[in-house]
Amino acid sequence: MSNLPDSSPPRRIFIDKQSPKAFHALVQASETVRATASEAGLDRTTVELVNLRVSQLNGCAYCLDVHTRAALRAGESTRRLGILSAWRDTDLFTPHERAALALAEATTDPLNTAAQTSAYEAARQALSEDQISAAIWVAVTINAFNRVSVMSKHPVPPLQDE
Repeated sequence: MSNLPDSSPPRRIFIDKQSPKAFHALVQASETVRATASEAGLDRTTVELVNLRVSQLNGCAYCLDVHTRAALRAGESTRRLGILSAWRDTDLFTPHERAALALAEATTDPLNTAAQTSAYEAARQALSEDQISAAIWVAVTINAFNRVSVMSKHPVPPLQDE
């Protein structure tokens, strides 16, 4: 047994477990946003593409795992999921999806006002005002969940037979 001090970083607090009322409020907000997106006409695959793109930008492995599986259940293809980070460089995404993805990126990087202006201009060509609002709300809520998981260091569950 070594007498050296343990140099591993301390375990992080799972803030969702430490403050369950706050986390529950976030879950409720997310459920409201999901319903808002549906009412606005954003289909489930578009919502999951937004969730995934934001999670890619934020480096949230836990949310990437959760939303990849959700996207597949919603009918998304593995091909499009594999190239999502390069969505601008392919024609595999519809104008509707591209507008939602641009809004998601602009929401995730709020200091990039040029991206916000460009995203809004593109969105106004492809989405209704309700869809623009819903896409931004989806991005806002997944950004919040990303921060919960990143700051808590939520582990990705081990692979199981899928």
